[in-house]
Amino acid sequence: MGCVLTLSVAACGDGGTQPDALRFGQLGRIDAVLETPIRLGAGQITQTLSWGSSGVWTLDEQISYRGVIGDRTFLRSPGDPAQFASAYASLITQVNEVAALRLFIDELDPSLEPTCGPTRTRVTLTITDDARKESISWTRCADGSLQNLTPTGAGPDPAAARVIVTVTLTRDFTVGENFISAYNGSVPFATIERGEDSKARLTKPFAVTDQPSWVTFWSAHTGRADPPPSVDFSQDMVLVGVVGQRDEAGDSVEVRRILQVDRGTLAELFERVPGDFCSPAERIHVPYHIVVSPRLPDPIRFSDVRVERVPCGGR
Repeated sequence: MGCVLTLSVAACGDGGTQPDALRFGQLGRIDAVLETPIRLGAGQITQTLSWGSSGVWTLDEQISYRGVIGDRTFLRSPGDPAQFASAYASLITQVNEVAALRLFIDELDPSLEPTCGPTRTRVTLTITDDARKESISWTRCADGSLQNLTPTGAGPDPAAARVIVTVTLTRDFTVGENFISAYNGSVPFATIERGEDSKARLTKPFAVTDQPSWVTFWSAHTGRADPPPSVDFSQDMVLVGVVGQRDEAGDSVEVRRILQVDRGTLAELFERVPGDFCSPAERIHVPYHIVVSPRLPDPIRFSDVRVERVPCGGR
């Protein structure tokens, strides 16, 4: 949906502005947390979008399976935060004053804690006011994740649509209305182990779909005869993401998405490497990411590795 932000916010005078003269959240932040079930609740995508009055925003996305995180990505506002600060101020003005968008109304009970079930997204919107040192949260149910969230059918109360509209506007003015999740279309998965030093000679990614192969691999991987983590291969499968030997510290590999496609299964691999201005130490290692997911059809293929540069010491 589109929206034109034209309302202005009064500036503070030399002596400062008292909290009662400020709209709630004018100095503070907006936090939106979306918990979207996948595979009828066997897995979940959790998205946390935080936007401060300074203009800085962050988006933390996680995918999990049976309560265990499989992967996590992190985005941060680019460039000068001032370009986002005016949009923040205008949105705060609207949710305080515009009749169709106001959140601070009797019909919208902050204490409501609905059960959204195994197919609907649980959306929690929190507005924090730094001047007053107060926060107000609303939790409601809706359809869609952050990329396609819709106020249509939001509940359980009629005013729930106001919460969902505010979250979609927060998305539009930060990550953009054309945002697509890093985990779009993926089945859920959980990390069994991630690291840099496998004792197995791992040169290319592969799938493990039966117990004997799992036992053999795990013994080679750990260099011990200990039993591997429990996997029910009648329902699940294991994917081992690797990119071969690397010569500099800081390189890592991750399974990002697991997709059921027309002819079998496709797993996407990303290699995360230090950015252009980093100076990583020399270190021979073999990064890997071992995950478990629901069992999908053969053949199981892996994408070409995509390289993702990350800030020095950052995520």
